[in-house]
Amino acid sequence: MRPPRAASRNDSVPPAASCASRPPIRALPAVSVPEILSAGRSGDAWPAGAGSERRHWERRRDVQAWVVQRPGPMSSGPLVRATVPDPEPGEGQLRVRVEACGVCRTDLHLAEGDLAPRRPRTVPGHEVVGLVDALGPGARRFAVGDRVGIAWLRATCGRCRWCRSGRENLCPDARFTGWDEDGGFASRALVGEDFAYRLPQDVPAPDLAPLLCSGIVGYRALRRATLPPGGRLGLYGFGASAHLVAQLALAQGAEVHVMTRSEPDRELARQLGATSVQGAADAAPVPLDAAILFAPVGTLVPPALRALDRGGVLVLAGIHLSDVPGLVYERELFYEKEVRSVTANTRADGEELLRLAHALGIRPRTAVRPMDEAADVLADLAADRYAGAAVLVP
Repeated sequence: MRPPRAASRNDSVPPAASCASRPPIRALPAVSVPEILSAGRSGDAWPAGAGSERRHWERRRDVQAWVVQRPGPMSSGPLVRATVPDPEPGEGQLRVRVEACGVCRTDLHLAEGDLAPRRPRTVPGHEVVGLVDALGPGARRFAVGDRVGIAWLRATCGRCRWCRSGRENLCPDARFTGWDEDGGFASRALVGEDFAYRLPQDVPAPDLAPLLCSGIVGYRALRRATLPPGGRLGLYGFGASAHLVAQLALAQGAEVHVMTRSEPDRELARQLGATSVQGAADAAPVPLDAAILFAPVGTLVPPALRALDRGGVLVLAGIHLSDVPGLVYERELFYEKEVRSVTANTRADGEELLRLAHALGIRPRTAVRPMDEAADVLADLAADRYAGAAVLVP
């Protein structure tokens, strides 16, 4: 694995039209998350019949996809077009015709080699929205034509002590979409029915895709931050995940203070109602009860810790982080400050986030691009040309 690049970060800059075409998100009253979650029924975030319609799709003999040929800088062309065999669903699996696939910074880490490939010629993409077009033997939870989501976590052993204690995200045998198995930068993809999320058909697919990783992992980071009611939250980096977390926190009555380097991201934060907005390494205007570091930049850890009030919590939300410099105990860790990391998510996290997004009207700001431009989109992400989330569509 090559050394991490300081320029790779979840702190993105948009094309000029990526945010201007959408109106500002409406202000939301403070809500009780426990009430929303307790009101939702277990198993699926949306009812099985909500807006659903049955469709049957013609079988094809091959699939157009993008694969990571040789990891390296985007300028070296690590992502290439390929024709791969049409996937056949196995026991308990669904085959999904892809309607949209969000582009996550983890896809960029895989393409550029920050994450070591686990198999050759992997198809990236783990924010997949699509329609079931075939069922494997024994698959009964969904029907052909149902809309489902495919997320990062795609399999666990179900037997280890982490799985049995509700922490399946820590399963040593966990498998991940777009890393261990092919993902959604393709016209079709597979998923085990137990790891698929039921999605509504009356919401545009590009508005759902970013929720499936940026939303879910951001929600887990927010939970691990243990932000008190009405507390002060700092967000370092303001990309696809952070702009969704900001909406969740603001809806719960929190103050949100954004630290990010790009002016377009700062403008997006202001549109969403952030209490304050400043540069990535600038001091927060008030002591923070909690902070979440989304940018994969280890040099931001010391200033984020200094920004915390006594007893505050810093959450490191990324799968990749450059080296953290030395810390001064008295300034950055004393007074019971805590540092916590986030590793993937559980399926319960996903169901909860989808229910909350539905109830609160959480909307990602998206830049929608054709699937044919996937390599260009990843290059744009590497150059920090997006605010909000990028989404690929067929």
